[in-house]
Amino acid sequence: MAKRTTKLQQLAQVGPVPKTGQATETLCTEFLDYLRGECHLAPNSIAAYGRDMRRFVDWVGKRRLADLTISDLSAYMGVLRTFDLAPASIARNIVAVRTFFKFLQLEGIVVDNPAELIATQKMWQRIPSVLTIRQVDKFLRAPKKTDAFWLRDVAMLEVLYATGCRASEVCTLRVRDLSLADRYLKCEGKGGKQRMVPIGSGAITAINRYCAELRGKLAAKMPHPPEELFLSRSGRPLDRIQLWRLVKQYANRAGIDSKISPHSLRHSFATHLLAGGADLRQVQEMLGHASIQTTQIYTHVEHSRLKKVHQQFHPRA
Repeated sequence: MAKRTTKLQQLAQVGPVPKTGQATETLCTEFLDYLRGECHLAPNSIAAYGRDMRRFVDWVGKRRLADLTISDLSAYMGVLRTFDLAPASIARNIVAVRTFFKFLQLEGIVVDNPAELIATQKMWQRIPSVLTIRQVDKFLRAPKKTDAFWLRDVAMLEVLYATGCRASEVCTLRVRDLSLADRYLKCEGKGGKQRMVPIGSGAITAINRYCAELRGKLAAKMPHPPEELFLSRSGRPLDRIQLWRLVKQYANRAGIDSKISPHSLRHSFATHLLAGGADLRQVQEMLGHASIQTTQIYTHVEHSRLKKVHQQFHPRA
């Protein structure tokens, strides 16, 4: 560790380098290794942090990290807003820079952490897009028998809404993770954390039919049949991009807002549970949120819906 720290300190203190940001880029690579090896972040989180850090490296240029001030980093936050990033992406960039500077402190590269003073956006003000129950019904009926893989697509959409699982969790769901007789499945969330999620009759029926009539044919296209439940036309596991495109395709067919994504079904799942009287802690457990604060955003969604109902129907609204 001592040799590594010395090397990193030397990189942080170097003057102008032939390639812009070369020293900072090397430190960012070390940082991502730290997140992967010591913080055990999920691959998708590592990839997101990597994109954030590449943007940060470009902005830092040849400046020394130890010379950056809170004013400099605040200016960087202003630069982020010129990229037309979503509020969640800007908030994640702030977290990435904060965590990076904490890493630099641990390595003895900087003494102070100016990133701690960066103000974060109030994420609760950003209400997620949620489908109505009627829209969900139309959406789940969007795949037709004329579609080549409609049995798979029906089962996939049913699982997304029935469980509230993330797109990556649905793509990595394995056949052995299913316990349909007991009406639940096991999924692996962020950081490799596993949780048991209840599943309803509609999704169970769709999965059984897909497995009985289509999945075996798709799996047979591969020399070593994959374990994953949802397979592409080539027999390989369905990936997040393919899932995202299918959701967009069926949302358009159902006449639903084009901004709908796989995560919209997760939002809808949580909001509809709370509307039905579910306890916030129970919803947190089903979603796999580490903090109850993350789940609380859905109480704001539900309150906004109730406000609209009140304004529409109350005689003195």
